[in-house]
Amino acid sequence: MGGSLLVVLAACGSGAVGPASSPPLASSLPPSDLVYEREVNGNQDLYVLPADGGPERRLTTHPSVDGLPRWSPDGRSVLFASEREGHWQLFEVAAEGGEPRRVRATAFRELQADISPDGGRLAFLSNADDHEALWTMNRATGVATAIVRHGARSVLGNPHWSPDGSRIVFSSNHRIGHQIYVVDVAAGEVRRISGLTGGGCEPRFSRDGRSVVYVSRGHRRPTSRLVRHDLDSGQETVLVDWPALNYSPVFSLDGTDIAFSSNINGEWAIYRQRLSDGTAWRVPTGPGPARYPDYRPVLR
Repeated sequence: MGGSLLVVLAACGSGAVGPASSPPLASSLPPSDLVYEREVNGNQDLYVLPADGGPERRLTTHPSVDGLPRWSPDGRSVLFASEREGHWQLFEVAAEGGEPRRVRATAFRELQADISPDGGRLAFLSNADDHEALWTMNRATGVATAIVRHGARSVLGNPHWSPDGSRIVFSSNHRIGHQIYVVDVAAGEVRRISGLTGGGCEPRFSRDGRSVVYVSRGHRRPTSRLVRHDLDSGQETVLVDWPALNYSPVFSLDGTDIAFSSNINGEWAIYRQRLSDGTAWRVPTGPGPARYPDYRPVLR
């Protein structure tokens, strides 16, 4: 894997058939910033843009690939992965920009990180055990522990903490294609929530922790759907079923819409969709492929 993807492209109808030409005129969605990766002239960096429109600003400027951004829980910094040290490592940059700091200095391939809601722990992927596994780290002490190991040939992806910090959702190709799993962090118990025939990747918890949205591609189909899975009932609802590759979904702060990436118009771009009626529109980023959006939490 490399370039702007940096994610597991793996592989249930409602959902709009495509985006509107402009945002809804009347919107009750709360204001927030989106951070995302965008490629310009062959170089990928991080950018920030008001979700409802406004001036875009560049957050990183290194000639190496920067990607997979996630806001910190307090909204004051962005965690991301970069090859600027010659191999994938984790960095954090202030929301206003500036020089990023290295989160962990290791000789291993480490990426796709997420900070726990209380800010005290980090979930990330590392091959420190000679193969990729899901790790957590105490941010105060730096002590790291592998909590999910799925075998030497397994590829994991996109860990995300539940709002109460008790669980982590992630993807893995441990058995048949990529599937969605949830691990209880304290007990270490892992369960699969995606269907074997549909597969899944790039999962994110809802803001109330009751559901997970993820990408279902059915093991390399030419298009993908965004699916919401209710964790109590197991019921699944298709949110986006455009005739395209649709990836990287994330719920808005109040859970009333999702932001995601799609190549519906031929190039990767960021879109938002209101969940109440399926109205969708493109977020006006600058030129070049844009992917992997994340909503900025309310500053605290």
